[in-house]
Formats: sequence, C-alpha cells, structure tokens
Amino acid sequence: MNWLLPLAFISALIGPRPWQPIAHVDLATVDIRPTWESPWLQKRLAADPAAENILNGYVAELSSLGFSASQQSVAVDVGRYPVARHQESRRLPAASLTKVATTLAALETYGTGHQFETRIGWRGTIANGTLQGDLIIQGAYDPLFVWEEGIILGNTLQQLGIQQVTGSLIVIDRFVMNFNTDPLASGELLKQAMNSAAWGWEVDKQYGNLPPGTPKPSLAIQGPVKLLSAAPVIDQASGWLVSHKSLPLAVILKAMNIYSNNVMAEMLANLSGGPQNVMKIAEQIGVTPGEISLINGSGLGEDNQLSARAVIVLMQAIQTRLQKDRLNFADLFPVSGADTGTLIDRTLPINASVKTGSLAVVSALAGAFPTEQKGIVWFAIINYGSGLDTLRVRQDRLLAALEQQWGRAPQVPDQIKATLQFNQEPYRLGDPKRNEIIQSLQAQSQ
Repeated sequence: MNWLLPLAFISALIGPRPWQPIAHVDLATVDIRPTWESPWLQKRLAADPAAENILNGYVAELSSLGFSASQQSVAVDVGRYPVARHQESRRLPAASLTKVATTLAALETYGTGHQFETRIGWRGTIANGTLQGDLIIQGAYDPLFVWEEGIILGNTLQQLGIQQVTGSLIVIDRFVMNFNTDPLASGELLKQAMNSAAWGWEVDKQYGNLPPGTPKPSLAIQGPVKLLSAAPVIDQASGWLVSHKSLPLAVILKAMNIYSNNVMAEMLANLSGGPQNVMKIAEQIGVTPGEISLINGSGLGEDNQLSARAVIVLMQAIQTRLQKDRLNFADLFPVSGADTGTLIDRTLPINASVKTGSLAVVSALAGAFPTEQKGIVWFAIINYGSGLDTLRVRQDRLLAALEQQWGRAPQVPDQIKATLQFNQEPYRLGDPKRNEIIQSLQAQSQ
C-alpha cells in the first residue's frame, strides 16, 4: 500500500529502538483547573456583545449630534483583554491624558517615595536674633512648594533664632513657589510668606488650612530678593540651617492629577528628561510608537496625541509599578466620590479612579472602575469636536451603562482602593516635620 512507503522510510531513518514503557503520571497531583490568570480564560470571559452594543450606540449617538465617528477613540478592557473598542489605535489630541504618561515617567525616574530637597542657609553673622547678612534658599525644582510650606519654613527659622534679616534673600538654583517658575518671583512669594505683616487675603486663606494654633511667622527681610548663581554663594555661605523635604512624589502626583495642574506636569516631565524621554519610557513599557506623540508633559496643545489603547497601556503600567510599593492607580488619580478637582459636576461610577482632559475641541476621560461581574474595568475615551459639555455628559452615560450592564461592585477591590489622600495626615502641606534642622544657631545667637 502506498501509504506504507513513507512510514518505512521514516523507520529506516530512525532505526530500531527498544520498546520503552510510558512513564507513570499521577494525575491527582496535576492541577488542571482554569484560573483567572489563564490568558485564554480572561479573553473568553472578557468578551461581551452587550458592551459592544453599548459602545456602538454611544458612537452612533455622537454621529447623530454631528461628531465625526472617525475622530473618536474608545477602548474598554477587562484586565489586558478588550471588551469593546472603537478606533482604539487612532491617535488623537489627548489634552490632559498626557499627564498619565508624565506620571509613569516620573515614577520610573524617581520612585514613589522621592522627596525634593530645598536647603536654607545664611552668610554673615547672627546675634540677638538678627542675621547681619543674607538668607539663602537653594531650590530643587519642588513642584509643590506653596504658601503653607513657606509659612512653616518661616516658623522654623524663627524657632532656630532668626527673627529678622538685614540683608537680602538670595535665591539660587531652581526655586519654584506657588507654581511660578520664575525663581525671582518665587523668592518674593517666600519673603511674603515668612512675614505675616505682608500677607494678603490669599495667604490668610491658605493659612487657614494649617492646624489650629499654628503660629504666624514674622520673619522680616529688609533687603531685596536677589537671584544669583550657585557657586559663589555656596562658597561664601556661613552655613546651612534647614533641609526642607517635599511631600513624597506619590502625593505630589496625586495633587497634580486631582487638579490637572499644568505647571507641575511640565516640571515633572522636564525632570524626567523632557517629552521625548516621556515618550521613550511609554514605548518601553509597550505603547505602540505610532500611538503616542508629545510636545510637553501637560497636554496643552493639540500636538500632544495618544490613542485610547495607548492610554490603557500606560494606566496598567502605572498600576503594575505602584503595586511594588503597595499602592495602586487610585492612589495617584482622583477618585469619584472622594476627590473633587476636575471631577466636580461629573456623574461617574462611584469609586472610579480617573483622569480628565479638556481643550477647546477635546474632551477625554480615562481610568478604572470596579464592577460586580467583570472586576476592574479599564477605559479610555478621547473625543474630538466642539461641545465639551455634550461630550462629557455622553461619557458619563457610557460608563453608567457599562456599570449597569455588569453591576455595581458591592465593595471596592483592594487592587483599586485608595490608601493615600492628598493634604491629609500624614501627608499634609505645611507639616513642620519635613523641615530638618541641619545646624543649630544657639552658639551664634548667644
């Protein structure tokens, strides 16, 4: 028979082999049960025609309102598997969803616990509470040095024994206060913060956020604020008094994302190597190169572009990175029902952790929310077109429909439960414990 010829040929090649019994396998010791981590099972369970219909209806409604379907990018995933998508790889202006990429880059560059150090020193002599000379502040590009920090710094210096300064306030390096990147202007703000006699209503308002009984500083600096290069000032300094540590980077990122602060985002992107390096980091963790293009770290301008799929990759990379430090995505982004900021007037699923984005013709929303049937659902919506209020309402309705389809989670899973709160203990603005004394002035003031 013809079919025997190939078999004979193979037998001739391998030659005769002694018969070997099949090794015994104890199937009782083999766990063949499928688990949620099994990729094929995740993909099978993620599939949901009802969710696809909901998304198709969303796109159809936008089209009926005059929005181009091709200018909308939407992705909805369960775990790492798509549930419903529309133009998910289409790169569009993403507005402040750019800050998701900046957040990841800052985490990769510094880590969640990094603190920016601002040092305060002096040159001259100190006697009877008077510094005959200059007070020096050496900045470190702290993105969240605000009124409360300056007030408490003034109190710390007075507790050390400096009640007035006859010379100038010397600003060196990159000192930023109240999101003003002009170091000279920031020096003027610090000078004002440390002397309550110079306060206006704005400082008084922020002082009210400090614990009751916090002293009002009265450190008067008689001379002007001067901006000088670091080398000669450091060489001539008489010493360093205080090391002011910023809030941990994780808390700084939480504040940046709650209020979508563009200055903070630009600073952190620059500290992370600039927008080109932010893109490089994004691509290293799996974003398709053609689905990201950035010109800055904040999202200002339509040239900052992402696809919905790229945003989900970035958010899930942040989640993975944070879990190493026992944190999660909700610790760095505003949570519906707990934080306000850009979430004011939004109707989002309770306990959703999100990032918003807005330009004149861009409305974007991305994040994660828990459901009863699907667990944690990741989503990204990038809408292009005029009519921001209309687009925001439709985004909220889309998420509500998905939550209704899968059921509201009876409780928030630990994987997305926020444990870190901005400006609450132990991460309050103006906490004097973050002012570390370098040198006591008791000897000089006697």
